[in-house]
Amino acid sequence: MIAPHVVPVLDRAVHRLTRGKVLLSARMLPGLVLTVPGARTGRPRTTPLACMPEGEVEGAWILVGSNFGRTGHPAWTANLLARPDAAVVNWRGRDIPVRATLLEGEERARVWEAALAFWPPYAAYQRRVERQIRLFRVERR
Repeated sequence: MIAPHVVPVLDRAVHRLTRGKVLLSARMLPGLVLTVPGARTGRPRTTPLACMPEGEVEGAWILVGSNFGRTGHPAWTANLLARPDAAVVNWRGRDIPVRATLLEGEERARVWEAALAFWPPYAAYQRRVERQIRLFRVERR
């Protein structure tokens, strides 16, 4: 599968060149750029991600740690677990400080169903792996 290697690189380059105005992957799904300090290094890590906007106001998003159905959790999920109050999302060219919450239990189940309705391929990603795909809600701080 080539997408996990090519899409993030292209997204980062286009996002930088357009000063945060364009994400190529957002042509398929809404997208944002997450910046969070690395769990081990503390250095800022920037990752373009598909997202599911939540609510009427642009202040909360669901992030799905599918890793394109690959075995391990994506690194950005470990970074959010380590530093949930230090993240920033770039949404439509604006930097927004956010707080991340790992969803669990009934809330996770409810949001997972909404995510599957939003982007059905997540079900195929989950079938490919033994781990439970992490879901995060990021909200304005």
